[in-house]
Amino acid sequence: MKIKIGTRGSKLALWQANYIATLIGQEKTEIKIIKTEGDQIKNVSFNKMEGKGFFTKEIELALLERKIDLAVHSLKDLPTDSPAELKLAVIPKRESPADILIYRAEKAAKNYPLPLKKGAVIGTSSIRRLSQLKNIDSTLKIEPLRGNINTRLKKIEDGFFDGIILAEAGLKRLDLNLGSLLKYVFSYDLFLPAPGQGALGLQIREEDDQLYEKIKGLNHLPTEKEAKAERSFLHNFGGGCHLPLGALALYRNNKIFLEGLVISPETGQVFRAKEEGKDPKELGARLAQILKKQGAKAIL
Repeated sequence: MKIKIGTRGSKLALWQANYIATLIGQEKTEIKIIKTEGDQIKNVSFNKMEGKGFFTKEIELALLERKIDLAVHSLKDLPTDSPAELKLAVIPKRESPADILIYRAEKAAKNYPLPLKKGAVIGTSSIRRLSQLKNIDSTLKIEPLRGNINTRLKKIEDGFFDGIILAEAGLKRLDLNLGSLLKYVFSYDLFLPAPGQGALGLQIREEDDQLYEKIKGLNHLPTEKEAKAERSFLHNFGGGCHLPLGALALYRNNKIFLEGLVISPETGQVFRAKEEGKDPKELGARLAQILKKQGAKAIL
């Protein structure tokens, strides 16, 4: 029996599923495309949609109903409170967690810290990105932008936006040609990514020990430690992936260094702190508690 891999149908999601299929063995797998709520509702900004798991609920349901055996998620899309019958079994080696600005050459300027002319129109539907952008440059005009990477790039090429924000991981994985568009990679000091950004999450049924044995070798321990610390931080603020919240962990010399941020989209008020430790779950909870004591809970 082939291992049925469930995924969304975007080019990036299919690249990710095929990448995992190649690691397992293409001949041992088949890919099933599943439409999610986030794929079907394209004209509503994320911060106006209710609930969690816009890109994962239907895939998780397919796992529970045994229509698929293995789900491949962009880890930043996967809520931290998935059904108890499922488990996040494997986290492969991470691609870059960074956010990037793609912008039109005629809007370039020698400004610091953003290389953009004042008042530029930037497309994003992420409240985390919107909040951090406005904190960097209050003159920016932030407009909603949904869709896959290719759709977003087409929007800027057609002149609807001066710039857009993407995850660098997606651009690298698809190896896209930007043509005349320019790229600026945000430093982590300036712009913290979403928890789990750049990482994949392989989810299976809790009792499927046989499949776990087949895929456990794909796990990358440093990425697992980093992602679990970031997700623990997120979990302690409610677990949704569409909060004005960023986190980045680095695993070095058997220790995790975690930085987290909560930022108000209305006032730009920033709560940011760093902590270090060895246990990812405990570390994420501890850092969240520090920011809550600063007052971060009030703006979520």
